[in-house]
Amino acid sequence: MDSIKILNNRKKVYYFLIVMFIVFLSCTNKKEKPMSINHNKENKKVVYQVFTRLFGNTNTTNKPWGTIEENGVGKFNDFTDKALQELRELGVTHMWYTGVLHHATITDYTSYGISNDDPDIVKGRAGSPYAVKDYYNVDPDLAEDPANRLIEFEDLIERTHKNGMKVIIDIVPNHVARKYEGKTNPPGVKDFGSTDDRSVEYSRNNNFYYIVGENFKVPDWADGYQPLGGEDHVMADGKFEEIPAKWTGNGSRLSQPHYNDWY
Repeated sequence: MDSIKILNNRKKVYYFLIVMFIVFLSCTNKKEKPMSINHNKENKKVVYQVFTRLFGNTNTTNKPWGTIEENGVGKFNDFTDKALQELRELGVTHMWYTGVLHHATITDYTSYGISNDDPDIVKGRAGSPYAVKDYYNVDPDLAEDPANRLIEFEDLIERTHKNGMKVIIDIVPNHVARKYEGKTNPPGVKDFGSTDDRSVEYSRNNNFYYIVGENFKVPDWADGYQPLGGEDHVMADGKFEEIPAKWTGNGSRLSQPHYNDWY
């Protein structure tokens, strides 16, 4: 009986191996279908993202905390027809201009009706392009004539379209400068927070969250950081008036944000 069982088990193993061998042969004999590749380049979208203030800047000084006079800055007008044509010839279909909106900066534009920003709440001298000061205008740094900055940007859009490309710009709706100030608001549009009820932390009609009963305090600096690298500036006094303090852009609920927060 034992010998019969062993024989039957061996037969099962043989049958299993034969079946697996047949399956293997059937798999290896199948011809794989080539992947379908879309060779229609007309439908391919290629986005060229560019930090607008760097594109045309040929100044290589790169001085820490340097002014735009010292380090230079790219302009809207640096995107010439020639430059745009060459980008289009590379296959670019969309120009993504980053850092276009008017954001808080240390450069003095008071002669153009723009208020100065406090170095204690601006990161760097040029500022963060996402600390938007005016959603309805563009960065005066990028214009040959800051008074005509919107016209120069509109001309850039027109040039881009003329050279066969579309335009993308960044808009970050949940992160604004602590000193938001719209200079070209459309009719009926008011500055963020101008009608907020600041006696409550949250209201559905408010633009900001508030830390009721506490005033804003400038962060404690760390790692040797000093506004403007320690340069004397009439507004760099370790103070900024904001009553009551608002929540900070990354969700910090402290009236004195941390050095690494988006203050």
